[in-house]
Amino acid sequence: MTRTSSIRDFSIALALLGICGFFAVAEPNFLGSRNLSLLMTELSITATLAMGMLLVILPGHIDLSVGSGLALLSGIATVLTTKAGLPAPVGLGIGLAAGLLIWWGKGVLIVKERIPAFIVTLAGLLVYRGLFWLVIQNQTVPVVAGGQTNVYSLISTFYLPPMAGYALGIGVVAVLAVATVLGRRQRRANGFETESGETAFMKVFIAAQAVMLFVIVTNQFRGIPLPAVIFGMVALGVYLLTQHTAFGRYLYAIGGNPEAALVSGVPVGKVVIGAFAMMGAIVAVTGFMITSYTGNSTTDIGEWMELDAVAACVIGGVSLRGGRGTVLGVLAGALIMATLLNGMTLMSVSPEYKLVVRGSVLLAAVWMDVRLGRQ
Repeated sequence: MTRTSSIRDFSIALALLGICGFFAVAEPNFLGSRNLSLLMTELSITATLAMGMLLVILPGHIDLSVGSGLALLSGIATVLTTKAGLPAPVGLGIGLAAGLLIWWGKGVLIVKERIPAFIVTLAGLLVYRGLFWLVIQNQTVPVVAGGQTNVYSLISTFYLPPMAGYALGIGVVAVLAVATVLGRRQRRANGFETESGETAFMKVFIAAQAVMLFVIVTNQFRGIPLPAVIFGMVALGVYLLTQHTAFGRYLYAIGGNPEAALVSGVPVGKVVIGAFAMMGAIVAVTGFMITSYTGNSTTDIGEWMELDAVAACVIGGVSLRGGRGTVLGVLAGALIMATLLNGMTLMSVSPEYKLVVRGSVLLAAVWMDVRLGRQ
């Protein structure tokens, strides 16, 4: 069975083109290689966190604590590295392990004690922010002493050489093409509907053009930034997990109908706890990237990032009720949010207007999704 395409499939791309076109006309520096490279770094941070949010929204939950959580985990790594004198990889490893453990415990609370995720994560938002301030003692803690570098600081300052960037771009395009072909074959073998061959080809073709254009533009500055590579690895992992594993099918099944999934033998509790544990690891990685990017652990780091992650998911077509959403859609939603913030910053838009625009875009995305869904 072949599924015909509709305007809903391309509405996000059209919106993104419109936003980019507006900023390109309003601010000529928007399309400069330096700004686009910085945009890719900012996008990678937001999109990485949104990938973790996708994992917990698919089974019908949400996490409001990720902004405070990434501040706490990166703050732990920063203090251990800068003040305790531990090697940067050790500090980062401890922060990552703490993320896995804390979010695993959060999942246990939600599943075993049946406390709504909204309440558990809302409490976490407050607790983690307070613990973070205690960890850094309400001071600004640098990731490395002035004039020096370590693994922590290189997360945001290292760029791939041009040839390595082209090789990576070609590899990404090849993976996209193979994954599309195998995915269509698998859906047909299982009797599911598939999009038309023309639509699938156009999606891969447009994605390939975007990837190679990204490589060309970033190579004109310094090369592909390391955060973009980290995000690509996270996105690939989440894609394979959600689309090609039983665990991923369980996530969609639980979000679609948790009672039916439980009756069908799906280990609902274990899957939800596992999703939150993976979310903890992604929160830690995001915290490391943004702290390395800013160069310091400061008291306000991570603020509003939980809303940006949720907005990226919703704009990308993820249902807050669970059961629907894709990695590509989340990436498009994150790109819209990152582009808006970057463009408004170039235009020197004041912070209050930035909040108004971000909230309006989120509301418009939900409204459009509902209207197109009815049609």
